Amino acid sequence: MEIKGLTEAEARASREQHGSNALTEQASETFWEKFKGNFDDPIIKILCVALIIDVIFVLMGQTEWYEAVGIAIAVILATFVSTYSEYQNETAFRKLQEEASMIRCKVYRDSKLQEIPIDDIVVGDYVLVQTGDKVPADGILVDGTIRVDQSVLNGEAKEAEKTPTAADDRASAESRDFLDAHKIFRGSVVCDGNAIMVVKTVGDQTVYGGIASELQGGEDRDTPLKIKLSKLAGDISKFGYIGGVAIALAYMFDRIVIANGFDGAAIAAYCGNLMAVGSNLVDAVILAVIIIVMAVPEGLPLMIAIVSAQNMGKMLKDNVLVRKVSGIETAGSLNLLFSDKTGTITKGQLEAVAFVDGTGAQHAAFAELPKGLARWTDLVVRYNTSAVVTDGVAVGGNMTERALFDYIKDSQAGEDATVVDSLPFNSRNKYSLAEITGPFDGTLVKGAPEKLLGRCTSYIDADGSRQPLTEEKSKAIDARIDELAGRAIRVLALAVCDGKLPQELPETGLTFVGAVGIRDEVRPESVGAIRQVHEAGVQVVMITGDRLNTAAAIAREAGLLQNETDIAMTSDELAALSDDEVKAKLPHLRVVARALPSDKSRLVRIAQSMNLVVGMTGDGVNDSPALKAADVGFAMGGGTEVAKEASEIVILDDNFHSIERAILYGRTIFNSIRKFIIFQLTINVGAVMISFVLPLLGHDNPLTITQILWVNLVMDTLAALAFGGEPALQRYMQEKPKRRDENIISRYMATSIGTGAVWSFCLSMFFILCPIAADAFRADPEGRYLMTGYFAFFIFFSVFNAFNARTEQKNLFDNITQNQGFLRVMGIIAVVQVLMVYLGGAVLRCYGLTAGEWGFVLLLAFSVIPVDLVRKMLVKGGE
Repeated sequence: MEIKGLTEAEARASREQHGSNALTEQASETFWEKFKGNFDDPIIKILCVALIIDVIFVLMGQTEWYEAVGIAIAVILATFVSTYSEYQNETAFRKLQEEASMIRCKVYRDSKLQEIPIDDIVVGDYVLVQTGDKVPADGILVDGTIRVDQSVLNGEAKEAEKTPTAADDRASAESRDFLDAHKIFRGSVVCDGNAIMVVKTVGDQTVYGGIASELQGGEDRDTPLKIKLSKLAGDISKFGYIGGVAIALAYMFDRIVIANGFDGAAIAAYCGNLMAVGSNLVDAVILAVIIIVMAVPEGLPLMIAIVSAQNMGKMLKDNVLVRKVSGIETAGSLNLLFSDKTGTITKGQLEAVAFVDGTGAQHAAFAELPKGLARWTDLVVRYNTSAVVTDGVAVGGNMTERALFDYIKDSQAGEDATVVDSLPFNSRNKYSLAEITGPFDGTLVKGAPEKLLGRCTSYIDADGSRQPLTEEKSKAIDARIDELAGRAIRVLALAVCDGKLPQELPETGLTFVGAVGIRDEVRPESVGAIRQVHEAGVQVVMITGDRLNTAAAIAREAGLLQNETDIAMTSDELAALSDDEVKAKLPHLRVVARALPSDKSRLVRIAQSMNLVVGMTGDGVNDSPALKAADVGFAMGGGTEVAKEASEIVILDDNFHSIERAILYGRTIFNSIRKFIIFQLTINVGAVMISFVLPLLGHDNPLTITQILWVNLVMDTLAALAFGGEPALQRYMQEKPKRRDENIISRYMATSIGTGAVWSFCLSMFFILCPIAADAFRADPEGRYLMTGYFAFFIFFSVFNAFNARTEQKNLFDNITQNQGFLRVMGIIAVVQVLMVYLGGAVLRCYGLTAGEWGFVLLLAFSVIPVDLVRKMLVKGGE
């Protein structure tokens, strides 16, 4: 067929009329848009409100500017770090996607075949598509016959045969039916053959482009962490406001009632002095604002940003590219994971794993075959094929043929032969034939055992000679093939027959060479990863286009089907169930076979309606709606650009083991956040309690505003760095998944915060009120050394309690060498505090301490460690 193709002028006109073949890029946020979006964080919102209140009081001259600056720095640092890490990974992702637009296609233009970029193709172009090519647009075949893999679009693994039709065949041109014999679709892969297509639809108008466009809309569901932090933010706000108001009232009670000795007349006289009352009221409001600000953990957003950024870098080394920071923590909260089989649980490539000879004996490797048998096997595989061998590597052909070539790649038995004629494999005959001359003048046969075995009357023996195939040996071969089929191993029979290529395979007279068992092997690391994920309490459901018995065999080997209550069902069986019936079966569901793309979206919707956190893996365009709808979508690195755009996380090596690592890192982040909250809220709650009680007893707040700035800002920021480097510990995979609506503060955390805060309060009261404490410091009418000691005690109490907070184990140095940053940060805090004690002077109200005074301070501060160890013995960690 002579093809001239479009001229350049006609191509330009077509582009103006029908548009470009480039897909509209999904709108990506700029750095500043991401930065602005991060201010939606619930804790950041509280901080911003506190900042506004603080600024108002600064402008009124009622408070120092340090606190407002401290809060502003905390807000900017937290949002900037989070935005930068996410933007950096998004940039890396964009570079990954750019490869897709660099594909070049073979197009007839100006009467010659030339290669042009995929985006330059227009309606009316004639494109040459060959084995291994991706179809660049929607169109119809006008010459040649090909088989295509359309699984990225329809999820169906079976290859579809496409045949030519007239270029003006309007019915096929407008068809969106994947079963149309003449229509091929963008994204499909040519598995076999060569053909010429005429382009009918380009860009966003293609089926592929339409699915990509649909993904641009829709709102994302709030992540589990956002829900938990919103609740925490609400609780902290209530605590801060109630505490602030209570402390303001306590302050006024102290000034009005206690200061006047509970004398009614004195109280009445005081209330008559409006200036004095007004001054004290302003002081009370200022104190309340300080307490409200102190109650908010400024360091939490920064800590989340730091721990996410650090773990994103670690995950990239483990072949996990995080596109959205929220995807990491969500992965750690998974209850249910729907996973593809091919390439994720299995290797994604066919391998010859067994060989059955004419006696029914089984061999594993080709090297184990006797020399005579190896010679005949090599001959059938090497010359009855549509693949071409170049430098020992099979190019073209289908996956089965490439697997067979890989099986004989180390063969020393190869002999030169000439192919005279051939009959390619087709689904009706289920066999292929090749007539050769050379070492053997006859026909090589390869096909389904049920088609060939009954026609064999002899077999190739170990020495290469032909022996009669008895009924007993035939039964042994059948039994072995059945055994392999039960292990999800597809079997291909090899045979030879004398004479020229027959029009139809003879009913008898074939010589059986052997049967090769081929399968997509389960990844060894996937078995362990699935076990780990199960132990983590995450249910895994394998979704595949395979037949049910094949899928079930793979699932058993992978460790998915283990109990009698485990369910494996087909897409048709699933479709016959109502949503309520699916909900009842979902906890026991392990396999969905012959699955359709719509099954994935339906399962995600039903699981989310049960308040489960749902993950979905996928690689095709057809998977994209389900990937986007899931709480976290895992796209495969070898998948389509559309699937990657719809996901939060890209698994670069397509390996289930990497998904297991993503879950572990997600749990690490969540645990690190919880550790920081324990550390932070213990300080905050203790400080609020002290600030509430002491005014009632006629004492001023023991910490000055400048000291609070050090406690609130520097320790928050440095502690964020310290807890952000916590290692990913395998024991986190033993924890139960966290419910979507679960409170971020667990019973274990509440007891830790409560114990530390109450012990801090008790020791503070002892410090301020007990003569024993005062006697431990040098006598001073103004109590300067005592208050210097209290400031040092408060900081070192927090440092020692940080060791309690970072592990639920009784060994406080558990895995501490994997987070040396923690030791460095705590060391810096201790050194800076010592310097403050000696160099702070009037600004920090610090006047130096003696060795004895230091001993008293450190002994009291250290006491929080044995107190918390007792608590750990009574309360199980991680509840």
